[in-house]
Amino acid sequence: MASPGSGFWSFGADEGSAAAETPGTALLYGDAEKPVETGARAAAPGVAEPKPTCTCDKKPCGCQKADVNYAFLHSTDLLPTCNGEITTMSFLQDVVDILLQYVVKSFDRSTKVIDFHYPNELLQEYNWELADQPQTLEEILLNCRTTLKYAIKTGGAISNMYAMLIARFKMFPEVKEKGMAAIPRLVAFTSEHSHFSVKKGAAALGIGTDSVILIRCDERGKMIPSDLERRIVEAKQKGFVPFLVSATAGTTVYGAFDPLIAIADICKKYKIWMHVDGAWGGGLLMSRKHKWKLNGVERANSVTWNPHKMMGVPLQCSALLVREEGLMQSCNQMHASYLFQQDKHYDLSYDTGDKALQCGRHVDVFKLWLMWRAKGTTGFEAQIDKCLELAEYLYNKIKNREGYEMVFDGKVRSNSVRQKAGTLVTKPVVVPVPLFLRECRDKDNEAAPQHTNVCFWYIPPSLRGMEDSEERTSRLMKVAPVIKARMMEYGTTMVSYQPLGDKVNFFRMVISNPAATHQDIDFLIDEIERLGQDL
Repeated sequence: MASPGSGFWSFGADEGSAAAETPGTALLYGDAEKPVETGARAAAPGVAEPKPTCTCDKKPCGCQKADVNYAFLHSTDLLPTCNGEITTMSFLQDVVDILLQYVVKSFDRSTKVIDFHYPNELLQEYNWELADQPQTLEEILLNCRTTLKYAIKTGGAISNMYAMLIARFKMFPEVKEKGMAAIPRLVAFTSEHSHFSVKKGAAALGIGTDSVILIRCDERGKMIPSDLERRIVEAKQKGFVPFLVSATAGTTVYGAFDPLIAIADICKKYKIWMHVDGAWGGGLLMSRKHKWKLNGVERANSVTWNPHKMMGVPLQCSALLVREEGLMQSCNQMHASYLFQQDKHYDLSYDTGDKALQCGRHVDVFKLWLMWRAKGTTGFEAQIDKCLELAEYLYNKIKNREGYEMVFDGKVRSNSVRQKAGTLVTKPVVVPVPLFLRECRDKDNEAAPQHTNVCFWYIPPSLRGMEDSEERTSRLMKVAPVIKARMMEYGTTMVSYQPLGDKVNFFRMVISNPAATHQDIDFLIDEIERLGQDL
């Protein structure tokens, strides 16, 4: 096997074996020029003659795209192979054409929202095996056309772990060298509706999921500050060291915004790092109409913000904002002189590679920067305002519509109406609304969506006359999964569902696509009723 410094690596054959010389063996070429072997391939029976090479002096080539036959070409016929410019330009243009066709089709309302196939069907329908010999460029283009529509989009949750890592370092810098054994038992606090990445970060950092204390939420999913302070005091009495409070601005299910001002006061009182997970709700800071929901975020020590969510930046684009300059660098840097030399000829403040846990990374911020330049802050504001307006439109359409029941009814209660058995509790006790909530009543209707999350049950005709009972609850629990499965099979729309606490499966409609319209919302309502009327 050639060393990393040589011109190429061979794959699929042992070093020195005869198979290594077999035509078609996969080769990756570096700075060295590709050995002359394409002529032998071109002379093979049935293989078309190669197209003439470009003779223009423009780099990159500006010639009209060539008519290239990819059936007998491989990746080794692309740049940096000698005379591979025309083939490379033509191939990349064809790839771009496939992507453009996909984008245009994805916005065509006459097409399916999802072309759902069960995993076992996909395994049987296509050949997913990886072979020793390379496929032709024609086959690669076919793979692009075939698989693009089945792509699964995922996001990242590492920013919250970074916040936990930095908060621990701030309180106990020695943990970087000596590890967890050298410091006291740490505990973190977050709401019971927070993202799972908080616990995942604690597990990855050796803090342990048992050291993440979940704080109770009110009926709307907002952290209760009095319970936070009570649990902090309890932890300190047990000899634990509170080091982080992770508040949430836009919870995953309810879209709730924790009361950041009250939480900031508690963190200041007990000298605890305040982190705000604004992955979902942070984009509302772009909106003059809705940014008040994040009042208090300016007092946080760190903030997670995911522009690839509400702002529509392509995946992945996630940011962690840290108040104290230089702290992230001190926490993570390893002074690897073979990479991060201190005597470089430019300003080392731009050399940020040693700040992060990862070494090689994409420049994810470029996507955000370019989109921000194109849209401007006002463009993002209009996009976000439209999505929240559509959520309010959906809420107003179904809140009093037969067959729908909202997860929230606007009444602040001391205990939940729905128990696991589905029966009603004794007469609910109405809690007096605090002054600061009364002052915000005009802004924050207790039943209206806080974000674009609209949570509701669809009640089929067969359940509408039934009293609350264990049987009704058991049947209602199955409604959303069946309708969701039918949505996927018909490919008409997609809405998430989930249970939460003592509430059985309910729909959670989240609107983040500014291309959506009122007509789309109307269609969604009609489609849910069509798919669920026989349940």
